[in-house]
Amino acid sequence: MNITQYQSKDRDAVLSIFDKNCPDFFAPNERDDYLEFLDEYADGYRVCVHDDKIVGAFGLYEKDNKDSRLQWILLDPDAQGIGLGTMIMDDVLKQAGEFGVKTIQIATSHVAFKFFEKHGATIVSEVENGWGPGMHQVHMEIRV
Repeated sequence: MNITQYQSKDRDAVLSIFDKNCPDFFAPNERDDYLEFLDEYADGYRVCVHDDKIVGAFGLYEKDNKDSRLQWILLDPDAQGIGLGTMIMDDVLKQAGEFGVKTIQIATSHVAFKFFEKHGATIVSEVENGWGPGMHQVHMEIRV
């Protein structure tokens, strides 16, 4: 498994992963936001490739000189159990060290927040229905 920079040719593959995660991990109304992100802000976004197939995507973006934010982390449900989540979080922490950031901010859902807790994130705040009906927003951070 390896991690490479996202390219526009990867768009359909990552959209497919997004769709596989709806409505369990992403609210369907978030798809338009994800499309806008891919088309306008994906510089620095990364994809995970396993057996010549994209199985994950994520981006760590510097917010200021001490904070960064983890955006649009997606894992293909068909790739569960191969260590993909841990590999992504290891890469995120490595990048954070290279960027010299002190805090990684994460906005996730009430369904996925436990994954980030396993990797050292703590809850900062919560917004009921923050991503859409029945999909609660959980703001977390990891101190690096």
